[in-house]
Amino acid sequence: MIRRHKKKRKLNADINVVPYIDVMMVLLVIFMITAPMLTQGVNVELPKASAEPVDDKDSEPVIVTVNAEGEYFIDVGGDPKEAVSAETVQERISKIIASNPKKMLLVRGDRNVNYDKVVQLMVLLQQAGAPSVGLVTE
Repeated sequence: MIRRHKKKRKLNADINVVPYIDVMMVLLVIFMITAPMLTQGVNVELPKASAEPVDDKDSEPVIVTVNAEGEYFIDVGGDPKEAVSAETVQERISKIIASNPKKMLLVRGDRNVNYDKVVQLMVLLQQAGAPSVGLVTE
């Protein structure tokens, strides 16, 4: 009997990354599809303006919205799709400013809303202690 010595195979230490790439591509597609759905708030027609965007040092600004009927909506401390009174807006904003004085405040006003309602909202925000207020446009 003749014994043959089989050659020993070297172990392959490479990692097959193709399945990881496939998983990452699926996750990328899922996030690309769901990201536009995550924006919440009231549908308003924003006015168009050719202004430079504000440098956003804070991660999430507080957005107060005025719809075409002149109702106020705030995205902090409650349902962002539930109309709130002017007193409630002032109360919530004053609490936010007290805890974070540099918090960015933005006003989204429908293009069909009475200009007076937007000015009244800005006065409310100023009375609540907001040092500056930005206007959201398209």
